[in-house]
Amino acid sequence: MLQVLPASSSLSQSAASVRSDSEDAAPVRICFPFGGGVVGGSHISATKLIRQLDRSRFSPLIVLHYGSGQFADFLRSEGLEFVTLPDTRFFGNSAGVPKETGTGNGVGALLDQWRMARFLRLNDVRIVHTNEGAMHASWALPARLAGARMLWHHRGSHDARGVRLLAPFAADRIVGVSAFALSEVRRLKRTARKTAVIYSPFDADAEPIDRAQAHLALTSELGVDPNTRLLGFFGHFIDRKRPLMFVEMLAHIARMQPDLPVMGLMFGLPLMDGIDEQLAQKAKAGGVSDRLRLMGFRYPSAVLMAGCDIHVVTAVHEPFGRSLIEAMLLGTPVVAAASGGNIEAIDHGVTGMLVEPDDPAAMARSIVELLNHPDRLDRIAAQALVHASRRYSVDQHVSQVAAIYQSLLDSEPQRLRKPR
Repeated sequence: MLQVLPASSSLSQSAASVRSDSEDAAPVRICFPFGGGVVGGSHISATKLIRQLDRSRFSPLIVLHYGSGQFADFLRSEGLEFVTLPDTRFFGNSAGVPKETGTGNGVGALLDQWRMARFLRLNDVRIVHTNEGAMHASWALPARLAGARMLWHHRGSHDARGVRLLAPFAADRIVGVSAFALSEVRRLKRTARKTAVIYSPFDADAEPIDRAQAHLALTSELGVDPNTRLLGFFGHFIDRKRPLMFVEMLAHIARMQPDLPVMGLMFGLPLMDGIDEQLAQKAKAGGVSDRLRLMGFRYPSAVLMAGCDIHVVTAVHEPFGRSLIEAMLLGTPVVAAASGGNIEAIDHGVTGMLVEPDDPAAMARSIVELLNHPDRLDRIAAQALVHASRRYSVDQHVSQVAAIYQSLLDSEPQRLRKPR
């Protein structure tokens, strides 16, 4: 069997030691490289896949460039082992990874490409499955030099330069989390043939959460009346998520219906410089400082999301946000901007509500309308739960990705194929 070394392993140790005792009988080694910093939806999706892969067929090797970040702690909490490459530089930036640790100068990163290729060869990696922008760019050449296939899992913006300019040449297959995420790269017919849409995995069969109890727990923590309506924002504070618009929406609600007891709860990390101060200033200017709470990043978030009356998705050009589907599966109604992958996930008026992007007043009107008609709110939540349970299971995701893996192995040159 192939063994994964403890987290303290370095490049030289792991490259020398992570080997196959019986090469012919070993499952196929899949390498999953990550920067190792901040945990986002893509990391959660990737780890769900890794955990559920059939170990008789595939053996995952999780590789971090930075082993002291939030993602390393997350992997430990999930009981997933990983190998670190602490002295190996990569191209670009990865949120939460100190620049002096991982992103050295371009020349150094280029030289390390051969070390990374050697690592892949020594560990008999057959497929490199990348999930982050910096990892796509940094592991494409090592994969090619090592004779491994590359699966570029695009979870970012539809117009990202990497997927448009590099992926068509560097990747053997390009998987996107939505049709929107692949819309630009699919403009070329030659490239479109190597793409596939696979929606992210979710725990569709998880134990239901008592939403009334979850709501009561949140209002008790906040010290507010139990009848307060809670609007949740779940996502890191970056421009695409439109955190400032969430506050503007809250101010519009306060003006539309001042007697409606509403609070906005924002769960996430402030990844924009000065964003906490900007949110506070925006809340003060809108007269809703007492209606806004910055709750920080919390994981798992299921109970918190279940405790919210509505999950508000202000994000625009979102490839396919995890929080939106998670809310559906919890029975929490969703009001989202009609943008990006949100349009693929929501049937307007049936499984959620879509509103004009970057229009806080329109979003406020939609939310107030639903809060004033609880029967409609409950009906949308029930229909969304049924829809999401059928479409976004972990088993379905793993099966589709495994089929991609097999197609990559089947397309290997005959001289590189190994019997199983």
